[in-house]
Amino acid sequence: MNTIRSLNRLTTKALPLTGQRAVRRTVHSSSPVLSDALFVHRDTPKNNAKVPFKFTEENTKKVEEIFKKYPPQYKKGAIMPLLDLGQRQHGFTSISVMNEVARLTEVPPMRVYEVATFYTMYNREPVGKYFLQLCTTTPCQLGGCGSTKILDTLKEQLKINPGQTTKDGLFTLVEVECAGACVNAPVMAVNDDYFEDLTPETTKTLLENLQTGKPVTPGPQSGRHTCEYAPGVYTTLNAEPYGPGFGIRSDL
Repeated sequence: MNTIRSLNRLTTKALPLTGQRAVRRTVHSSSPVLSDALFVHRDTPKNNAKVPFKFTEENTKKVEEIFKKYPPQYKKGAIMPLLDLGQRQHGFTSISVMNEVARLTEVPPMRVYEVATFYTMYNREPVGKYFLQLCTTTPCQLGGCGSTKILDTLKEQLKINPGQTTKDGLFTLVEVECAGACVNAPVMAVNDDYFEDLTPETTKTLLENLQTGKPVTPGPQSGRHTCEYAPGVYTTLNAEPYGPGFGIRSDL
């Protein structure tokens, strides 16, 4: 904002004095969109450097396998998969997880902090058992019933807003940018699984099944197979495709 004000002042001063009143040209910018995440660390009872963290015996073997993929002098290349493994064990990427990864990869802790704060896949605060990541980018807003209706349904059913966790610790809801499954919009990730072609009704059913521990089936909730078109819908291929040479002159 200070930069914009400075630019306005410079623009005004640069106008020639011709006897007429100078017209001030202003620069407009859109309002900033703020994240629901804090990018600096704040100690809490559950997240501080005094909370011990070590990989389990099973995960230690996985750590060894991960390191085999990188030359000994490039242990830092394993920072991301080790952070992911630590998050899966601990439930979130705490400061203790980051410090342990820094120790194993032999880099300053700040190098690990930089990675963990850059990528949104690392949750630096505790999340619920079911981590709901609803895509609200343009294709999901336009596809199907639109992600806005899905977001409204989630907020109504769970009584929380994006960035919050239900009181029972079962669900955490966040909005995310493109999930990469635009053809099956609207899309929501639940932990590692995608649930696609959502409607308010199928969203409610999904939440109820998760709450009661019933099995759920990832993928399109509309009944179609993967991203194939639904019969008679989402396609213009309603007849046999044209064969080779269609529309080309016969004398060529």
